[in-house]
Order: sequence, then structure tokens, then C-alpha cells
Amino acid sequence: MDLIKKSDEAILKIANPIWDNLINCSNKKDYSGFTKDFSSQMLYGANEVELGKQWANNELLKNLSTNREFLGCIRRNDYITVLFKQKSDSLPGDFLGRLVIGLEGDQIKVFGATIF
Repeated sequence: MDLIKKSDEAILKIANPIWDNLINCSNKKDYSGFTKDFSSQMLYGANEVELGKQWANNELLKNLSTNREFLGCIRRNDYITVLFKQKSDSLPGDFLGRLVIGLEGDQIKVFGATIF
């Protein structure tokens, strides 16, 4: 599968369910669900204790809205960064959601995920 050559529309069909899962599991503080699509590289740095600290100290990560707007894709090397204008259910304003996907073997995995 040549992920990089896919259209933005095709990438969004892949990225939306992954992003939806990240939002849902982050709001629930569900570590195993949150990390289910992570690459082995991401899993190495995203241990349960560190994510627990982030959930405890960051109100945004527990109150993400399903309301978002797709901003576009950035392709670099073997990875695609999908950008979203993200909303919160409790905090005012817009936030930038960043999802980095790529292939690990023949599976699409998450190589980065941030909200700021």
C-alpha cells in the first residue's frame, strides 16, 4: 500500500476513525483503547503512567469534542500528518489536533498524536 500517494479524501477516511477513537478513549482515560493503533515506536514512549499524568493535569485531554474541522494533510517521507481544528466540550476556543500516520509492516499505525 502506498499511503503517501493517497488523496486527502482517502487519507481522511483512514484518519477519522483513528482520531475518533483517540478522542473517545482520551475522554474516558482508557489507556489500552487510546494506544491500540500506536506504532511500536509510539508505544515505547507512551507508557500508562505518563499518559495518566497528562490526563490528570490537562483538562482539555478529558473534554475533547467530536466537533472538529479537517484542515489538511502534510506528506513527508513515509508519513502523513493530518491536521484538525479541534474543539473542547469544556474549554473555549480552537485547538490544533495533529495525527501522524504511516505504515508499520503492512498496517497503518499512529506515529504521533498531539493537541495544542
